[in-house]
Amino acid sequence: MFGGAEDFWWENKFGAATAAYQIEGAWNVDGKGESIWDRMIHSHPEMIPDRSNGDVASNSYNLWRENIKLAAELRLDYYRFSTSWPRIMPTGFSNNISGAGLKHYNDFIDELLLHGIEPVVTMYHWNLPVKLQDLGGWTNPLIVDWFESYAEILFRNYGNRVKTWITINEPPIVICDYNYNIGTCSPGIEEQEYAPYICNKNVLMAHAKAYRLYQREYRDKYNGKLSLANNVFWIDSKESPRDDELRDLGRENIIGRYSHPIFSQEGGWPKSLEKLMLRVSLKQGYTESRLPSFTEQEKEFIKGTADFYGLNYYTSRIIRPVLPGERGYWFLNGSSELNATLELPPGARLTTIDMLPMVPEGLGKMILYLKNNYGNVDILITENGYPGRQHINDIERVQSIRAHLEHVLLAIKHNVSVIGYTYWSLLDTFEWLAGYEPTFGLYSVDFHHPKRWRKPRLSAKYYACIINHKSLIFSVKKPFLITLKQL
Repeated sequence: MFGGAEDFWWENKFGAATAAYQIEGAWNVDGKGESIWDRMIHSHPEMIPDRSNGDVASNSYNLWRENIKLAAELRLDYYRFSTSWPRIMPTGFSNNISGAGLKHYNDFIDELLLHGIEPVVTMYHWNLPVKLQDLGGWTNPLIVDWFESYAEILFRNYGNRVKTWITINEPPIVICDYNYNIGTCSPGIEEQEYAPYICNKNVLMAHAKAYRLYQREYRDKYNGKLSLANNVFWIDSKESPRDDELRDLGRENIIGRYSHPIFSQEGGWPKSLEKLMLRVSLKQGYTESRLPSFTEQEKEFIKGTADFYGLNYYTSRIIRPVLPGERGYWFLNGSSELNATLELPPGARLTTIDMLPMVPEGLGKMILYLKNNYGNVDILITENGYPGRQHINDIERVQSIRAHLEHVLLAIKHNVSVIGYTYWSLLDTFEWLAGYEPTFGLYSVDFHHPKRWRKPRLSAKYYACIINHKSLIFSVKKPFLITLKQL
């Protein structure tokens, strides 16, 4: 892409990530409230091919010290984990706060710091309390205030020790687009015309409300940093001017929708997206755009509400116009409005999850795109991972980590400010609709054993070497038998 990265050393931080519902288990322990994932999977176990759920998962609510030992074994600079809204506020409201829930994360943070590992806390990783969903969830504008109340509890209890916060994980791809366009993901509601776009605005407003609260009440005391984590895939086009125009619109749709309101100088939705949605909405007989507008006050309220860019990257796509009789692809919210679909790029390497083929060069292109469009913003790669199988000798995951980091390092050579890289995930987790079949973990988990034994994979040893040497080039001794030629 740019030339060799072999001689380049990484000067910033390495971490790994997990999420509460995917690892904690203990779904109804110590007064925890029901989440939308609890309810959906208990009501419709057939939604998961292996009919599994997160009721126990890796039992990390009880075995949390084991997870910290793994993080320490890797010598992680930081560990990104999420707090569970219904574990701390069982109904989602501030009149019912769980002391046991608060203590669990309090102890967890203290233990991380004791091992010299920085806690990076995600406030919301998809486990909404069911009471809030029954009131409309992310399509109810009141959730902006509900989320602020939740954030205030977290800041007040953990802000003196947590210096990096992620407010909301993957709003564009999952919370709004996938959930409402497909309807098979929690909360199990399919409504493609309005819900994704109403959700878009409410999520941005909720994030901004939490950011402004921290800025107003806690910044001077604790000097922390906040952002949200965008899961954005890279979009390229085929060789034609028409496809290039569609590519640019596709990038504004998937990247700009959650970047432009926060990181641009003017704020608000990308202009090209606003024009498209208004034109299509009027053509459909609506009197206004289905994409809710921002007032000038709301634009200013959201603009600048991030201290770094949180980036989750897994894959890339080629965009092209749809053929007669062909439907657009859910991965691209508004695909019917764009009259577009997506296909795999040349060289994409298939994985155990069909929608996540491995395309490492897309990460480097994405990072450069963010710099070119939003200035020299600090970029924290908050997730990047490889879905594999149960194998301990996971050479494919090792190859993926190396390939992605090569492209990150090449982008850094072009003066992009990447402040950290987070591997997803520290250990095997419940992977939502895919259950326990695909594995992302550096450490395997025996989900059939009551003690949920953890075991390091080859990738854990490789990642530990990268962290130790701060480089992709290092020498190793037996039994870690891996060579650069193999990679």
